[in-house]
Amino acid sequence: MSPDASEQGLRRIVAIVAVLNLGYFGVEFAVALAIGSVSLFADSIDFLEDASVNLLILLALGFTPLMRARVGMVLAGILLIPSLATLWTAWDKFMEPVPPAPLPLTLAGAGALAVNATCALLLTHYRHHRGSLTRAAFLSARNDVIANIAIVAAGLVTAATLSAWPDLIVGLAIAAMNADAALEVWEAARDEHKEASA
Repeated sequence: MSPDASEQGLRRIVAIVAVLNLGYFGVEFAVALAIGSVSLFADSIDFLEDASVNLLILLALGFTPLMRARVGMVLAGILLIPSLATLWTAWDKFMEPVPPAPLPLTLAGAGALAVNATCALLLTHYRHHRGSLTRAAFLSARNDVIANIAIVAAGLVTAATLSAWPDLIVGLAIAAMNADAALEVWEAARDEHKEASA
């Protein structure tokens, strides 16, 4: 594949991933609010963050290596937003541990899993194409697949136990995973910045 064709392919994939993320954000956010789920809230904010990351990547693809590295550093900060939002929501849940409705939790998690698995597969071919930028998008989608499997499991355990804890624990695990991805993207972007500045 020629560099131009590869670039056009990447742009198309990133645009598709951004639209998929934005669309499912609305679905999952509405369900999270309706049933009071920490894990779905965390994941829905993550969908919005992923849409923003992919739109930012789309804009930054034509930048110089130095500018792309700087955008990568900004993306690392954006990746932390879902973690902070989740901690805030989890605090409320600690104060009043009411379990979310298990069926909507499980179904919304399964839908999110389908969307994120599609995004991860689309991005797999391009994950090393533009350094920290596409790495951020791929890591986000990959981590989301893992998170969605955990959400589905939390829904099943909640149905069996009627406890608020599975949802809360998965929500906090999603926050920790996003923080780890942010650190990885930051380190990659910092290294790229050093190379571009040399």
